[in-house]
Parts: sequence; C-alpha cells; structure tokens
Amino acid sequence: WRNNKQSKQYISFIKGKGGKKVSDYFRDFIGCQEGVDSPSETRTLLKAFSDFVESEDMAEEQAREKTETLVDYATSQARIGEPMTLDALSELMDDQQPRAFYDYIRNKDYGLSPEIPADKRTLNQFRRFTGRAEGLSISFEAHLLGSRIEYDEERDTLRISSLPTQLRDQLKRRKAEQESTS
Repeated sequence: WRNNKQSKQYISFIKGKGGKKVSDYFRDFIGCQEGVDSPSETRTLLKAFSDFVESEDMAEEQAREKTETLVDYATSQARIGEPMTLDALSELMDDQQPRAFYDYIRNKDYGLSPEIPADKRTLNQFRRFTGRAEGLSISFEAHLLGSRIEYDEERDTLRISSLPTQLRDQLKRRKAEQESTS
C-alpha cells in the first residue's frame, strides 16, 4: 500500500474458526475499514475483460481461451490466498502484447487497483449459463449476457446477436430447403 497510494487494501485478516465475527471485532478494535470489496472488484474486472474481448473483435475460440486463462489464474490466486495482479493477468492474456489488457483497463479507467483479490463465487458465475428442455439445448459463456445475448424477463426470451457461423449456415440451408419444397 505504500508503493501504491490508490490501493485501498492496506491490511487483511485471516479468517479462522471464529469466522468473520472475529475479523470484524479486530477491525473495529483497531479502527480500520475494510477497503476492498472482492466481489465488486472481481465483477468490475470481469466487465473490463468482456469489454476488452468485444473491443478486440476476437474469434469465439480465442475469446474462450482467454476466458479460461483469466478464470484459471484468478481461481489459482484465490486458492493460495494471493490477489490477482493486472500486470501478470495481462501477460497471461497475450504473450505477443503483454501490456494490451493492462493498458486497455487503464485507458478506460475502470478504477481497478493493480492488485485485485479474486472472489470465487463471482468467478463461478462468470463461466457459463446452460439449460435444456424439450429438444432445446442452450449453453453460453456468462460474460456474453448483456452484450451478444440479451435476456427479456417479461417475455421469457433470449435474443442472440452475431450467431456462430456454423449455426447461421445450417439455418440458411434449412430455410433454402424449405423454400425450394414449397
């Protein structure tokens, strides 16, 4: 925290058998504030990542690989109790342009600290949405919701834009077949 004046994380507590109550007691006793909201910071990072993927106009497979890279890195950091660093994450994202993701985040001013504690629950929600019923199977990466996939709760519908090429080709062939037989 001395090297990074913008950092809000100047102290952290180990949660033992007493759980959050003991940590809260000591935090109150010494008069410090909990400076980092891990779920919120993780959500902001994931939003920045989704925006980055969209701005780079990545192919579906490349976006999936980068998503896996981010989630694997964040999960491993959470497992060992260490924060994610934007520098390290950016390098993992693209070894050809190791500063690209870092610079994107800084230029767009997401307000993220250079070190972000990973929140496992938020990361798990980021991975995928899946559902099956009556001959229909849908599966998509959670970060696409709100950009390429829109959910209308009132109408109980999903709107998908920028269909995968293979699916679009299949639909066009079927439509052409139906038109030629009528």
